[in-house]
Parts: sequence; structure tokens; C-alpha cells
Amino acid sequence: MLLTITTTHQPATDLGFLLHKHPSAHQVFELSMGRAHIFYPEAGDDRCTAALLLSLDPIALMRNAQRESLRQYVNDRPYVASSFMSSAIADVFGTAMAGNCRHRPELAASAIPLVARLSSLPCRGGEPLLRRLFEPLGYAVAVATHPVDERFPDWGDARHLTVELRATVRLAELLSHLYVLIPTLDRDKHYWIARDEIDKLVRRGGDWLTGHPDRELIVNRYLGGFRHLASEALGRLVAAEQADADETEAEADADAVADAEPARERVRLGELRSQAAAAALRAAGARRVLDLGCGSGRLLRLLLKDAQFEEIVGMDVSTRALGIARDRLRLDRLSPARAARVSLIHGSLVYRDERLAGFDGAAVVEVVEHLDPPRLTAFERTLFAFARPRTIALTTPNAEYNVRWETLPAGQLRHRDHRFEWTRAEFEAWASGVGGRHGYEVRFEGIGPDDPEVGAPSQMGVFTR
Repeated sequence: MLLTITTTHQPATDLGFLLHKHPSAHQVFELSMGRAHIFYPEAGDDRCTAALLLSLDPIALMRNAQRESLRQYVNDRPYVASSFMSSAIADVFGTAMAGNCRHRPELAASAIPLVARLSSLPCRGGEPLLRRLFEPLGYAVAVATHPVDERFPDWGDARHLTVELRATVRLAELLSHLYVLIPTLDRDKHYWIARDEIDKLVRRGGDWLTGHPDRELIVNRYLGGFRHLASEALGRLVAAEQADADETEAEADADAVADAEPARERVRLGELRSQAAAAALRAAGARRVLDLGCGSGRLLRLLLKDAQFEEIVGMDVSTRALGIARDRLRLDRLSPARAARVSLIHGSLVYRDERLAGFDGAAVVEVVEHLDPPRLTAFERTLFAFARPRTIALTTPNAEYNVRWETLPAGQLRHRDHRFEWTRAEFEAWASGVGGRHGYEVRFEGIGPDDPEVGAPSQMGVFTR
């Protein structure tokens, strides 16, 4: 079975850093069921492809079979992308799937053009199900079908598809999507499904699965149809979703952008904002950072995964949101050294706070639009005059993009708690004025799909002192 991952990000050979596999080497990994080969069919500055070839050992398959039957001797397992492929991805690309890259941390946190190709993917449900699972995550899906037997066309097509998935995403996201959805499509796992599978599913899929329109289908099929396990997993996912939806000033728009927003955007936009802010702080070399208006901790979790950030402080005006963040970060389960890197404090962004002074960087993700306009001056003094971090990444909705939400009435704001929403020109004028008054240079970038007429859904200003 073969999986290839291609990028045209330049230099494309940086894919080797992200995967922790050198493009010039052919590496072999011994697995319990066979061998995984990693090699690069092409490796240039403009285009690079990494291949994972999984060669299963039929004798090992029989030795580890749960029960002996003819099916253990005659099956498609050595030739198709099944749960064996998911296990191999976790074994050989585990560091990449966690989003860690010591040599290119900013690239690991960035969305880059990626194409994944699976040569033979068993799909119980056919192409329609395949599209239902991957398209809401932002993938362009191309499918090639194959006849059961070319000599007998009346037999129809096999359930095995050659699949190409194309998107601009983080590599860690692509690997997590494949890890969860490959066995979901096949439903024929090679190992016994127990309660620890719930932890794997929530760990690998929690950030995107909660907002997927076919969440229940994925959970049920991934857990082999065991209702008690699926019920427990859905309960954990729903609890996380409710925490997101109940956030106040901190993440109200980032995690629950009006019902007008399409399902695909609800899954992706909150993540993209956090990734953009984290990438800006990382590129600035920040080590001690603030997440102001941290809400339930989406950005905090992302920062905690990166060892560059030695001290991380999350502040929010809502004590309830801070309690949710504490639970979602699982601070009581982290190692003492890792837990010591994070602290949560209660406070407001419109009052001077000595605890905010002396930090390298600060993120303010989808917060300012929740402030009444007369309070923006106090916010400006608190952050830019008194706290004065060297780098500030501030995101806010782009009001011009609202016309792209088909169910959002004209003139209505995206969220009931928004006090205003800026156009790109309005945001740039405000940010440039703030930067000029306090000695910051500012650059701007869009977050999310860029529309040639109205720009991206969100906008970010990166202030550097």
C-alpha cells in the first residue's frame, strides 16, 4: 500500500524537515506487521514528494489474527490503505503529526499546499462518502475507480478507489485527517477496539472533528459500531464543543462564528486564526508570550506544543472561560515541567495590569470587536503604552467578507456580542495610528481563503517594536 505526499511550497525540500525524514535517504522501519519504507520519488526546490510504502508480512498477519479463518489467508490487507496505514502513519510520522519541527517551527505551524495520494483506498460507501468526509475539511477530492475484473465489466467497479486530496493545510492536520478517516472509510480494523481508542480519536481528531458535519458517522465507524464507545466519545466531543460555544470576550467569534458561516469554515477558521497568531510570535523569536482574551484555550494549547515558548500566560475577563481552559489544557495531567510553562490569570484589557509587562509577544485573537468603541482607547493604553510587548499579533473579522455568508442578512454582524466589525481599510487605519503613536511598525495579512473582491474572512496586524 502506498501513500505519497507532495508539496510545491518553496523550497519544497523543506518537506523533509517537517516529516523528519531526509529526502536523500531511503529509510526502513520495522513494524509489528511488516516494514514501512520512506523514500522521495522527487525532491526539488519547486516540487517534492515523500512516499510511505507499507509492506505487510502475511505470516505476521496470521500470527496476530484474532481468530483463524479462511479470510486470514485470502484478503486485500497487504494491498490497500487500511488501519495498517493509519498505524504506520502514527509510527513513522508521529512527530510530524504532533506538529513539532525543531528546524522549521514556523513552517510546521503554517498552511502549505499539499497533495496526498492513496493508490488503493477501500471505501465502504463509495465516492459520495469519501467526499462527505474530506470536503468539509477543505480538500479538493479527485477519485479514480477500478473495475472488479477488466475481463468482466458487468461485475461493476470495486470498492477500492485511487484518491487524491488537495488542500492548503498544515502537514500535521493532513496526517491527523488521514489517521482518523482511513479506518473510518474501511471499518475493518486489524486490532481489537477498546476504550483507549476513544483517547486516540479525541487526541487526533478533537480540534477538527467537533465541527465536522458528519461527526457522529465518523465516530461510530471509527469505533467499529460499538455504541457504548461511540456514545462516550461523542459525549467528550460535545462537551468540548459546548465549551467553545459558551466562550465570552475571548473566543466568541473565533469558535462560534455565526450560524451564517458554512460548515467548512466553522471547522477551519478558528484554527487558522490561532495558527497565524502563533506563527507570528514564533517568527519573532518570542519566548515569553501572552494570550489576551484566551477564552477556552485554543491558542494556549497550540503554544504549549511548541518548546520555543518557555512561559505562556493566558488572561481573560471570564472566570468561567478560564476554568474551561484549565480543563481543556489538562494542567493536572501534564508533567510538572510542562505545566509550569502555563499560567492563567483573571483580568481585563481595559485596565492597566503590571502582570502583563516584560513579555516578548502577545496575541489578541478576535477580541477587539467585542469592546465598545469608546473603550478602544483604554485597550490601546493597556497593551501598547503600558504592557508594550515587542511583538503583538492582533486579529479581527473582515467586515467586507460578510457578503459571502449566504445566510447572514445584509448589515448584520457575525456574532451577537460584536460591537463593530472593520473593513480592511478601517482596520489598517486604526492599526497604523496605534502603531505610530507607540513606536510600532505594523504589517497586515489575511486569514482564511482570499477572495479577490472582498479579501479574507479575518485580518491580522502584526505590530513590531
